[in-house]
Amino acid sequence: MTDIKQLETELVTKIDAANDLAALEEVRVGALGKKGVVSLQMKSLGKMSPEARKEMGPALNGLKARIGDAIEAKKAALEDAALDAALASEKIDVTLPPRPERLGKIHPVSQVTEEIVAIFSAMGFDVAEGPDIEDDFHNFTALNFPEDHPAREMHDTFFFEPKEDGSRMLLRTHTSPVQIRTMMAQKPPIRIIIPGRTFRCDSDQTHTPMFHQVEGLVIDKQAHMGHLKGTLEAFVKTFFEIDDVKTRFRPHFFPFTEPSAEMDIGYERVGNEIRFGQGDDWMEILGCGMVHPNVLKNCGLDPDEYQGFAWGMGVDRLAMLKYGIPDLRDFFASDARWLEHYGFDPLDPPNLATGLGK
Repeated sequence: MTDIKQLETELVTKIDAANDLAALEEVRVGALGKKGVVSLQMKSLGKMSPEARKEMGPALNGLKARIGDAIEAKKAALEDAALDAALASEKIDVTLPPRPERLGKIHPVSQVTEEIVAIFSAMGFDVAEGPDIEDDFHNFTALNFPEDHPAREMHDTFFFEPKEDGSRMLLRTHTSPVQIRTMMAQKPPIRIIIPGRTFRCDSDQTHTPMFHQVEGLVIDKQAHMGHLKGTLEAFVKTFFEIDDVKTRFRPHFFPFTEPSAEMDIGYERVGNEIRFGQGDDWMEILGCGMVHPNVLKNCGLDPDEYQGFAWGMGVDRLAMLKYGIPDLRDFFASDARWLEHYGFDPLDPPNLATGLGK
């Protein structure tokens, strides 16, 4: 038994002295391998007398277990130490200033979308989203588009191939289907904005086949045209960051609102610069109106109990106006030089406290 205690002391000393996993593996093989000292001792049990085997068997098994546990404990300690060393050598000091050339720039569409979301979020609006691929009901019928309305024709809408029943899916022509989905799924009061991509067959300096919209919807029991005008005037002042802006609302027609209007803001052109809040010229920037009673009915809402207002604006066009971008097609040209010029700092997201666009 004295020899076993001495052997254990020697092996534990070697285990403690191992300073890496390779050295520890050598100790393990020398102790518990096929030709290790403990293994050889175990093999000698068969040559012992029954009395000696009865005494030495449990002692050697205990030794084997204790040495195995010591090796596993040492292995875990060495692995933890190696991980700590790796983490210490590979850590990044996030307090150091970044390298701007590696961060890239935020696209004006993303920037302006975030600006709009920041403004309306501060007013208490939630953000809603929906699918780009829609059916006729959500894109047209529920929004009070008559069967023969020109917006249903191929020259305006990207349709998919007809299904067996003759129906056709389409790329949504506006984000209004999300209004329908929200009204059908959520009980008023509703206060949402809907940013997203939309698609129409059109392409020139101020139109592209794919563009971005933000629509807004308010449904409750008291909403009226005055609330709509106040909301949009507050938005325009905050978005263009001017204290005073002239606005006017001209009667218009949209199938899904009644009454309907287009909102103009006053501006003045000085050279190539457009200055809002001054001048005698007018520029249309969005369409709006009170939600049509037929739309409420199509969504299962009683127009005698609920009413509301909605509006829609083009994100790309607002970006062009605010940041002086002359051609909409450049937004989607994937030109890194253009993005370097018109892009925004990714570490300076829009907020109302420090200003929207930098």
